[in-house]
Amino acid sequence: MNTTRTNSFRSVPVFLAFLCMGFGDAVGPFVGLAKEHFQLSNFMATLIQFVGFMMFFIISIPMGIYQDKKNKKHVLGLGLIVALIGLVIPIFKGLESYAFFLLAVLLLGGGAAILQVAGNPIMRDVSPEGKYSRNLSFGQFVKAIGSLSGPIIPVIAARWLGAGWEVIFPIYSIALLITLIILSLTKIDEKKEEGASPVTFASSFNLLGNGYVAMMVLGIFIYVGAEQCVSSGIPLFLNEKFGIDIESLGVAGTGLFFFTLMIGRFLGGLILNWMSAKSFLVTTVLFSFLGIIGLLAGPQAIVVVSILLIGLSFANIFPLIFSITVDRMPERTNELSGLMVTAIVGGAILPLIMGKLADVSNITIGLLVPLAGMLYIAYVALRTIKIK
Repeated sequence: MNTTRTNSFRSVPVFLAFLCMGFGDAVGPFVGLAKEHFQLSNFMATLIQFVGFMMFFIISIPMGIYQDKKNKKHVLGLGLIVALIGLVIPIFKGLESYAFFLLAVLLLGGGAAILQVAGNPIMRDVSPEGKYSRNLSFGQFVKAIGSLSGPIIPVIAARWLGAGWEVIFPIYSIALLITLIILSLTKIDEKKEEGASPVTFASSFNLLGNGYVAMMVLGIFIYVGAEQCVSSGIPLFLNEKFGIDIESLGVAGTGLFFFTLMIGRFLGGLILNWMSAKSFLVTTVLFSFLGIIGLLAGPQAIVVVSILLIGLSFANIFPLIFSITVDRMPERTNELSGLMVTAIVGGAILPLIMGKLADVSNITIGLLVPLAGMLYIAYVALRTIKIK
């Protein structure tokens, strides 16, 4: 059988797993929706993101170690199961209890963390030589489709189906179950790198002593935090500045962000056929500044354009940092995956800071947090392009 065709077939469950990863990004739109549903302060609402993203901090390195002992496909399936359990809770318990809702978000975040640990490196196993960055961007494009469903499904449910936003949970559950079945029926040959040693907590944390690795891991931490600040902050910003209702229209602003994120990742996969990953990282970071500044300072028309630009420019930062790092040290894939997915906890920390600033001032001041974060990403991009 043709190798390329075989890899394409075996990549199907991997791309579906990336779609399910995107469901974890629903915690961004959940902030605005739950704030209205449970009558929460900005700080308590952003606690939803904190709970979901803390699982990335808690279990990513242990999952990297476990993955080294088992295999990536096994861990990918485990992530699907954990996320599925989380999604089933609101189906049976409803949304009467904020505590049960947080438990559901906790498990959904845990499942997303496990999927990230296995999914990002397993994409390298099903990619042609030299096409890892490209395919990881395409994978993140598929993930963005899942992310986009978070803000879009509640709008469709409210405006055309006459249903509440909780319909998102059975829809996600069905998608996860289908992915789990297809994954179990697919054989994936995983690459074994020469010189790879057993993964331990010590070997993982020792990698942080490498200045390059520490810089890239912190880059993931800052970027994911900035992305979550933007995705959760847009509905609050539109409501505060323009009086746009969150549940019916404000969440559509997040939908616009995720839509352009999706388009940007698809375009990134094409651009990376002829442009180097390092050069592309520098270019996309520079455009992100223009987008955030336009969002904060512009009138309504400029704000809409700025949301589009932020989505396009944010789109490929995560897969670029991840793939550049792994391609530089492929024999340490599991340790790097555990560390960089742990750094996704930035999606919990930075929105809390933004929420606190918004409570003591306003959401516009809070959105200075992602702007400051992108300054560091610019530093990472410029440093990376200088390293051979």
